[in-house]
Amino acid sequence: MQISQATRNDDDAIWRTIEPAIRAGETYPLPRDLTREGGLAYWWTPGHEVFMAEEGGDILGTYYLRANTGGGGAHVANCGYMTSPEARGRGVARAMCLHSLDRARARGFRAMQFNFVISTNEAAVHLWQSCGFEIVGRLPGAFSHPSKGYVDALVMYRMI
Repeated sequence: MQISQATRNDDDAIWRTIEPAIRAGETYPLPRDLTREGGLAYWWTPGHEVFMAEEGGDILGTYYLRANTGGGGAHVANCGYMTSPEARGRGVARAMCLHSLDRARARGFRAMQFNFVISTNEAAVHLWQSCGFEIVGRLPGAFSHPSKGYVDALVMYRMI
C-alpha cells in the first residue's frame, strides 16, 4: 500500500471513496445529501493537506491533515479519514493514521485531536485507541445516528 499526497486530479477517486460514508451517515458528521461539489469542497477546505492510500491502482482510502485550530492551539493537528467500503478490514485506516502521525510530526505538530468520533463506530474507537489515542471527552447525544438515534460523540487525543 502506498500513501501519497493527493491533487485535485484525484477528485473522482476521492469522491468515490468518501461518498458511501457520507450517504450512510453513520460514521461522519456530514449531511447525508451532500453534493459531490460540497463533499469535495469540505475535503479540500483551505488548510487541509489531502492524502490517498492506494494499492495496484485501486484507491483504498483518503485522509486530510490540518491544524485543529489557530493561535495558541495551532500546534495540535486534526485529521479526517475515510476508507472505501471494499477496503475495510485491510489495515487501511491504521496505515493512514500512522502516516498522518508521522506527517503531523514532520510539520511540527505536538499532538493530534479527533473532535467528533461517533461512539457507535466501535471499530474506529478501538483502532484509534490502539494507535495511542485516549478518550478525553464525551459529548452526550451529540450525533443523530440514522438507525440508533442520538448517540455520543467522543473527543480523542494523543501527543505525537
